[in-house]
Amino acid sequence: MRDDGVVGKISQQEWLKPTEDGLQNALHKAFQSKGGLQVKNFLHGTWIGHPLHVILTDIPIGSWTAAIVFDALDSMGARKEYKLAADAAVTLGLVGAAGAAVTGLTDWQDIDPPARRVGLVHGLLNIASAGLFAGSLLARRKGKRSRGRGLAALGYALSVAAAQLGGNLVYEQKIGVDHSEAERLPSEFEPVLSESELGEEKLVRAEHKGTPILLVRRGPQIFALAETCSHLGGPLSEGKLDGDFIQCPWHGSRFSIRDGHVVDGPAVHAQPCLEARIQNGQVEVRKSNCRVATMPTIETEPLPRTGTAG
Repeated sequence: MRDDGVVGKISQQEWLKPTEDGLQNALHKAFQSKGGLQVKNFLHGTWIGHPLHVILTDIPIGSWTAAIVFDALDSMGARKEYKLAADAAVTLGLVGAAGAAVTGLTDWQDIDPPARRVGLVHGLLNIASAGLFAGSLLARRKGKRSRGRGLAALGYALSVAAAQLGGNLVYEQKIGVDHSEAERLPSEFEPVLSESELGEEKLVRAEHKGTPILLVRRGPQIFALAETCSHLGGPLSEGKLDGDFIQCPWHGSRFSIRDGHVVDGPAVHAQPCLEARIQNGQVEVRKSNCRVATMPTIETEPLPRTGTAG
């Protein structure tokens, strides 16, 4: 799908902006309630290191595809098994669609234009599709199977259109993928910064061949992570340092500076970690399992923590 086609036209629909803003603000407020952050992390999928929404979308798509097949077989014969299978597939799809909708809304609240508008239309199409399948199930239970099959066919067509927009969000606009540029980090020790530029308890941005790296010095230790936030590419060096955690300035994802694991979403992918060392007055880094560098040449008592980035 090209951006100068359907997606481009969707992006131009400015009349959707009030709906986008209002819904996004309402969702932000909802997750600020007590326990909201834990629920939000669960729905994002931080606990599995993968977007939960992507997993759940397979349920309605697969179930409703099966329903269409069983409906076709039912229309060609009178076997009770096909009717039961089609109805069960529609029901399972509706259950999966509910989970996909909740997780999708949770992810959607933390994306920005133009992907936000495409995501809104993607969600509206899926809601309409689910509504048609719900009508189909009701018609089936009333014995109106032809009507039920027709509503299911319309619902399936809308779900296919919604899936195309979902593909654009992932493959073209990179929503839900890892933005941390881990593959561009050095495999062997490479100098990235002069030791004298690495201040105590400061978020310092270094580079290796154009790839940004985040460094934090704490007493005799140096912590090193990929500087580009895995969620949507935010600059972590402009975020906030609070104890062992770094918060992205764009959407609030929090990571451990010790091993890069996700503390709070919307990020689900851990920040790649690097091993750091001091060599000839230079800070050198390489990919690793996060062995933290020790610097015996500097004071062993760390300065008081500021709680924020410098």
